Amino acid sequence: MIHGMWAGPWCWADCRAMFEADGWCCLVPSLPCHDSDARGAPDSRLGRLSLLDYADALAAQITAVGERPIVIVHSMGGLLAQMLAARGLARAAVLLAPAAPAGVWAIGPSVVRSFWGILTTWAFWRKPVRQTFDAATYSLLHRLPPDERREVYGRFGPESGRVVFEIDLWLLDARHAARVVAENVECPMLVVGGREDRMTPAWASRRVARRYRATYREYEHHAHWLIGEPGWQDIAGEGLARMNAQVPE
Repeated sequence: MIHGMWAGPWCWADCRAMFEADGWCCLVPSLPCHDSDARGAPDSRLGRLSLLDYADALAAQITAVGERPIVIVHSMGGLLAQMLAARGLARAAVLLAPAAPAGVWAIGPSVVRSFWGILTTWAFWRKPVRQTFDAATYSLLHRLPPDERREVYGRFGPESGRVVFEIDLWLLDARHAARVVAENVECPMLVVGGREDRMTPAWASRRVARRYRATYREYEHHAHWLIGEPGWQDIAGEGLARMNAQVPE
């Protein structure tokens, strides 16, 4: 289970409990420099880390396990899963509101508004960056009950500004870090979108699904925080059913 921007392994707690109760062994890694206190000073290395650094770290962990996992991922983690699948390191993938790879246009007005405070900060591409509460509420948490928004936001940590640059401004990235060769992705995929998602709009998730000829499922009354919004159990349950279908009797 791979987390997205500003999050950590904590965001998978409920899904992990459901999957482990069904007999799955769940590995929930922390991406590099994401394991410090969310409210403390960020790791000085974080701002310059690339998607490629994240993908390499995950690839090393998969190699250490010794077999290809089924990956269930959220947001930025969805792009990392695409990168891992292109390396032949995923048996199957469940992508929840996945960030799009380079070449798939996924920027609309709501996405610009979601990242505006970061994108207008000078030299954000070499700094740790963090959303404000208002920005997080607009882009990520608006389907949560109001009393839960502060609780979840309080656990968000900083993210690499370079990674934000590589995903949102991939046309300007000379290293093409967010590039994924679709022809190299051979594992089955389920892509899940929320119709009210502002950070990864449903139309962008549909484009990701078409790129890989993946199965696509869209939930009408959901937004970006698919792993914790009211009704998350239905989404996780469908993902679990798809995963069980990949395992022979």
